[in-house]
Amino acid sequence: MTPARRVVTLPPTLLGSDAVHFARECQRRGADVLEIRTDLHAPDAVDPAALASVLPLLVSERGKPLPASWVSAAWRVDRDLMDATGHQGSLDAPSGKLLASHHAERPLGTDEALRLWERELPADALVKHVEPMTDPAHVRTLLETQRRMMDRFGPTRVTVLGMGAIALPARAVLARNNLLDYVAAGGSWAAAPGQRLLDDVVREWRGADRTTLPAPLRLGIFGTSIAHSRSPRIHRQPFDRIDIPEDGPVEALVDSLLPSHGGFAVTSPFKMRLAKHTGSPLDAINTLVRRGHRWESFNTDTEGARKVLERLGAGDVFVLGDGGATSALRTVAAERGQALRILRRADIQGPLAGAGVWTWPDRVAAPDSLRFERARVAVIAYGAPGRRIAAEITRRGGIPVLLGAAWFVAQARRQRELWETAT
Repeated sequence: MTPARRVVTLPPTLLGSDAVHFARECQRRGADVLEIRTDLHAPDAVDPAALASVLPLLVSERGKPLPASWVSAAWRVDRDLMDATGHQGSLDAPSGKLLASHHAERPLGTDEALRLWERELPADALVKHVEPMTDPAHVRTLLETQRRMMDRFGPTRVTVLGMGAIALPARAVLARNNLLDYVAAGGSWAAAPGQRLLDDVVREWRGADRTTLPAPLRLGIFGTSIAHSRSPRIHRQPFDRIDIPEDGPVEALVDSLLPSHGGFAVTSPFKMRLAKHTGSPLDAINTLVRRGHRWESFNTDTEGARKVLERLGAGDVFVLGDGGATSALRTVAAERGQALRILRRADIQGPLAGAGVWTWPDRVAAPDSLRFERARVAVIAYGAPGRRIAAEITRRGGIPVLLGAAWFVAQARRQRELWETAT
């Protein structure tokens, strides 16, 4: 099996030599194709020949016409099957360069989608079909659409994509048979919602066992604002970083992925919701393991909580917040006969002393009233979020104790053991 060609779109803020530098950096990190779009860049904002000297250039007509210089430098020319009025669009492109695409306005049934593609196309044209995803279960329809488009056009010409806040795992599964995989370079901008990160896709291809048939069960992590998560870096591949909004339909998404995934890590803010959804006796969970046609849930955060309480070495510990991490701390403290003071936001009245644990995610602002009197406060986040929390603790008079890595490694070891038992 050969990997889908990884396509990165040039962000609209990058012009001239900055655009060329971006292309070179993406090539170094494993991108195969650079896309430029007419809705993102003016004709003279970039040098298409310079970009094409770094990576094969995909030029996409989006609303505004394609400049001749772009078409001349292009590896492929993306033109829409349908125009803005719903009629057949112009598929004009030099021989061997056409990428015919269709971006549906709503989810389609497979028969309905295939009827759009009854138009005669050049034998060397590539085809791309994109649909919005509002229901996680729509991945089954997209997989069938992909299969039948491959039957019609051949296995090396087709790309089928889902798009939207819940589309990432669907795109990961579809990528097994797609020709092109549109990915995000990273940072705060992405060309479309649901794109995987370039580094995650490259890591998957380099780390996956491609000799195993059928394809191995995927793993993944669910959370909100998890671009920093190290889980995709340390666990076996393929591993998906599924970053969805806090109010996203995580329950339906988890259920829709039973056929393709063997297990998940679960992080903020979904630990309690998925505990309830899976019928766990625990208040919060952070690990799901596939057992045939159902999910079994666990909380390996207790391993991390044990490490943190041992390192703090205090008999009385306050805990800021009462979410999923606090549930693990409560369990371990009871085992150790240790006193915990769980402080919700409204409970914080005066300065805090002694030893404590900060469990709020860094995207959640601490209450203005929070102050410390030289308290030692464990930080259980890591990376940039952990550093931001540590700075906040220092600003409020505390002494941060960076224990995020210790927590993460301890719970991840246990997760790995559990995923090996997936059926």
